[in-house]
Amino acid sequence: MFGYLDINREQMSEEALGRWKAYYCGLCRALQERRGALGRLTLSNDMTFLTVLLSSLYEPRERTGRSGCPVHPLRPRDYVRTEMTEYAADMNLLLSYYHCLDNERDEGSRAQGLMARRLQPAVKEAEKAWPRQVEAVRESIERISALEKESSPSVDALLDLSGRMLGPLFAPREDAFAPALTSAGYALGRFIYLMDAWEDYDQDLKRGRFNPLRDLHAQPDYDDLIHEALCGCLGQAEYALNLLPLEKDMDLIQNVMYHGVWNRYALALQKRTRGTLAGHSGTNEQGEVQ
Repeated sequence: MFGYLDINREQMSEEALGRWKAYYCGLCRALQERRGALGRLTLSNDMTFLTVLLSSLYEPRERTGRSGCPVHPLRPRDYVRTEMTEYAADMNLLLSYYHCLDNERDEGSRAQGLMARRLQPAVKEAEKAWPRQVEAVRESIERISALEKESSPSVDALLDLSGRMLGPLFAPREDAFAPALTSAGYALGRFIYLMDAWEDYDQDLKRGRFNPLRDLHAQPDYDDLIHEALCGCLGQAEYALNLLPLEKDMDLIQNVMYHGVWNRYALALQKRTRGTLAGHSGTNEQGEVQ
């Protein structure tokens, strides 16, 4: 579920990229403080985006600095941290915990199961600080898991649950901004689940794993339907975000929403095209004769 709310570096100025990296480093430091090296391993661009978005909206005081870290000990990096960095770090660990459990269940990965158990204390801490968000994630994950075990579950029902999981995480406070933030998170939650299912379809089929697009895939206009649905999700998210008084770091927010969210989609299309060409020419994806 991670890695979809990304930036497109080609569409960013050096100044904007430096600002993004500073937020990224700030989130990394917050995760390091909470769970050490394990926390750093969960770092995601998705929650960096949430940090930027919420910091733009609420404009909390920034703490900035420049120093080395275990990953970059010899090259000090700029970092930015706000109150929303700390919130995003808690949400990052919460989602990582359930992501690891999901991988353990689907792939039988002992390593992912071990990581989930090591992250469990962070979930217990989040339950005390953010009970509304934790309950939304837990309930949605349980219902998604139950639906995925059905023979032909409703794709829209699964997208709805993914949206209901992410929506509350986008709203740290129950204030006037919460409805728009929740709507944006809901739409992005639908987008992420659909993109993940579309991207993983071939791999899921090979491994005999569940994929909600199995029945839809047989339709001749399958790819067009998926693209249209993805655009619809993003349109709903953008509409909700436009209701908010966002000004600070808008170049970062717009880069993610208009460009970065399509990174994985473009890569998947390129991989599929290479695979098709390789099949027609009698070569594999590396261009070697089979």
